[in-house]
Amino acid sequence: MTASLSMPLVSSLRRLFRNKAILIGAIILAVVLVAAVLAPWVAPYAPNKLSIVNKLKAPSLAHVFGTDEFGRDIFSRAIYAGRISLLVSLGVVCISTVLGVILGVAAGFFRKLDAPISRLLDAMMSFPDILLAIALVAALGPSLTTVILALGITYAPRLARIVRGSTLVLRELPYIEAAVAMGLPTWQILTRHVLLNLASPILVQATFVFASAMLAEASLSFLGVGVSTDMPTWGTMLASGREYMNNAPWLMVFPGLAIVFSVLALQLVGDGLRDLVDPRLAKES
Repeated sequence: MTASLSMPLVSSLRRLFRNKAILIGAIILAVVLVAAVLAPWVAPYAPNKLSIVNKLKAPSLAHVFGTDEFGRDIFSRAIYAGRISLLVSLGVVCISTVLGVILGVAAGFFRKLDAPISRLLDAMMSFPDILLAIALVAALGPSLTTVILALGITYAPRLARIVRGSTLVLRELPYIEAAVAMGLPTWQILTRHVLLNLASPILVQATFVFASAMLAEASLSFLGVGVSTDMPTWGTMLASGREYMNNAPWLMVFPGLAIVFSVLALQLVGDGLRDLVDPRLAKES
């Protein structure tokens, strides 16, 4: 019994790691995650340690990414900023997934709820993501918690639309209709038959939401409506480095590269997972 259960798992893992996109993305994400988790031990300096004597120093052995206008070590700040970015993105994925699944399943499975929920989703998606997030943060007040909540609400419609479409297909399958005809409780049908079959598309979309949330958090911080300025974030590092772009380009280059590589890694993982879930997409590309 154990052997029969382990064979599909081994086969799935082999397919997973044979996908170059997933492998490359996973390696980059692993580096970012390990650096963020081990920041107190990896970072050579405290992120907010001031040193006016060392301000605007170019990259060197003492400061591999250079220093900013207050003499703070950019490498250390970039590592600690990664913790904030990952925390925000993870929180956004959790909130948007929960809201998206609830709204999507309700709209797809219960016909009476489909129209009002679909109109709500259409209305929310008619606004650009960043504008909706700024409006929500402005209404709730800028803080780490409100940024997570605002972005979670902003990206929930993306997941809800995917879940709704998949639920509409599942609802018409014979075994679902048979379960309804047999009088099984609705919650049992949803948990045993619907949600289990939604796991793959939800996982793929959640990966893309993770990347979008990371980019959105950096954008909000860059615009000054994100988390507190006391916390180092890649967005605030970019914003503070604008004034010194000509004389000290490293202030913007390294935070920018951190954002680019992190988002790229998540996109690679998302594309790879999508190809595994739906091989037809891989053949078409």
